[in-house]
Amino acid sequence: MFDSQTRRTFLQAGSRLGLGAIALQQLLPPASSLAATAQGGPSLAANNGPGYPPGEVGPTHFPARAKRVIYLCQSGAPSQIDTFDYKPTLEKLDGQNLPDSVRGGQRLTGMTAGQKSFPAAKSFVPFKQHGQSGQWISDLLPHHHKIADDICIVRSMYTEAINHDPAITFFQTGHQQPGRPSLGAWASYGLGSESRDLPSYVVLLDKNTDPQAQPLYARLWGSAFLPSNHQGVKLRSSGDPVLYLNDPTGGKSEDRRQLLDSLARLNRIQMEQVGDPEIATRIAAYEMAYRMQMSVPDLTDVSSEPQTTFDLYGPDARVPGTHASNCLLARRLAERGVRFVQIYHRGWDHHGGLPSRHPKLAKEVDQGSAALILDLKQRGLLKDTLVIWGGEFGRTVYRQGGNATNYGRDHHPRCFSIWLAGGGICGGLSYGETDDWGYNIVDREATGVHVHDLNATILHLLGLDHRRLSYRHQGLDYRLTGVEEHHPVKAIIS
Repeated sequence: MFDSQTRRTFLQAGSRLGLGAIALQQLLPPASSLAATAQGGPSLAANNGPGYPPGEVGPTHFPARAKRVIYLCQSGAPSQIDTFDYKPTLEKLDGQNLPDSVRGGQRLTGMTAGQKSFPAAKSFVPFKQHGQSGQWISDLLPHHHKIADDICIVRSMYTEAINHDPAITFFQTGHQQPGRPSLGAWASYGLGSESRDLPSYVVLLDKNTDPQAQPLYARLWGSAFLPSNHQGVKLRSSGDPVLYLNDPTGGKSEDRRQLLDSLARLNRIQMEQVGDPEIATRIAAYEMAYRMQMSVPDLTDVSSEPQTTFDLYGPDARVPGTHASNCLLARRLAERGVRFVQIYHRGWDHHGGLPSRHPKLAKEVDQGSAALILDLKQRGLLKDTLVIWGGEFGRTVYRQGGNATNYGRDHHPRCFSIWLAGGGICGGLSYGETDDWGYNIVDREATGVHVHDLNATILHLLGLDHRRLSYRHQGLDYRLTGVEEHHPVKAIIS
C-alpha cells in the first residue's frame, strides 16, 4: 500500500496507527486538504483550485475574451522574410554583406558560424497589400490574403533559444529544458473543460514526408507535474483515432460500464487510505475513455459536413492527417467544447533549397489555416476562439550557403513573425517592426514580444493572470511564464 506514497500521505497514515497521532495532527493540514496537496497543488496565489474534472469549468481571474485556443505550430520555423515581414529595402541590399554593426556579435549556429560572409537575400516571392487594413502578406500564402483583416501579424517576436529542440520546448512549456507542463496543460488545469465527452486538450499531428523534418516529442503536450488528466490526448490519423478506442474483447457496453463502476469504487477506497490525487485522475481517465468510445467516432466522421465545407478547406480536407483535415477537426473540436487544440506541422527547417522547398510547405498549410479562420467566423465561433500560427523562431536574412537562387536561411531568434486571430485580438493589425535588414527589432524595449509575453497574452485572453496561475511542486511555485517580469501585449487586444 505504501509503495507509491508521498512522505505527507505516509505520515498521514502513520498518524492513525501510532501514539504520535496528536502531534502529527497539529503539524499536518486538515485531512480534507491532504488530497489536494499530496503530490503538489496550486500555490495560494493561484486561487482557482487544483484543476477541474471533465465538464467542469473553473472561475477565471477576470472576464475572459476567449473560451478556447487553437494553436497551429509550424515546427521548423518558417521564414518571416518570405511570408509576413515585408522588407522593400532588401531590394537594394540584396547580395550585400550584413554589416557587423547590425549583427552585433550575435551567437550563430554551427551551420553558419564558419561562413566568411553573410550576403543578404531578399524575399524570393513578391509581397502585396491585402484587405482594408492593407496587411503586407507574400504571395507564398495566397489564401491568407482573404483573412488579412482578421489576423494580427506580430513582427517583433523574439526568443532565447537558437536550436530547434530547446526553442520549441520553450514555446510550448515556457522552459528550454524538458520537465515542465505544456501551455495546453496549463489552460486545462486553470479552466477545466466545457465537454464531458472529450478531453480538454487535444493534439493533432500533420502527416509529413520531409526527411529533414524535426522530431516531435510527447513532452511538448505533456502535463509534467500537473495532474496527468491535463496532458494532451493525441488523435491519430490512421486506424483508431485513439489507441484501444474499441474494446478488444468485443464485450458489451453495459459490461464495461459495470467494470468501470467497480474499479471506481476500489480506487475511491484507495484514495481514502492513501490520499494520492493521481488516483482521482485515474478514475477520471477511465470515465473519459469510456465516453470517448462514443464521442470520438462521431467527431472524426466528417461525412455529414456539406460540400461547401470541403470547398472552403480544399480537397485535402478529405484526406486524414493533412493540415486541412486537421484544421477541420479543430473546428469540430471547438464546437464540442474542447479547451485547447494543438496542431503541429513539421518540415519548415530549410537550410538549403529554401526557394524551392518553402512553397511546398506553404501550400500544405495555407488553405487549411485560412479556411479555419473563415469557418470559425461564419459560425460565430471566432469571437471567442483564439487562433495562433507560427514557428519556434525565425530565419536569417542572410543566405546560408548556395547562391542567389538556391540557398538556405539559418535559425534566427532575434526577430520573427507570427499571427493571432479571434478571441479578443485586433484583426487587421501589424504590431512591431524590424530594421531595414530584417535582422533586429526596432525599439525592442517598447514593442518586442518575448515568448513569455505571448504566453501571458494567451492566458490573459482566457481570463487567467499568468502571475497567479501557479502550481506548487517540490516546494516551489511554478508558473508557465517563469519568474521574470513579463506582461500581456495589451496593444494587440481589442
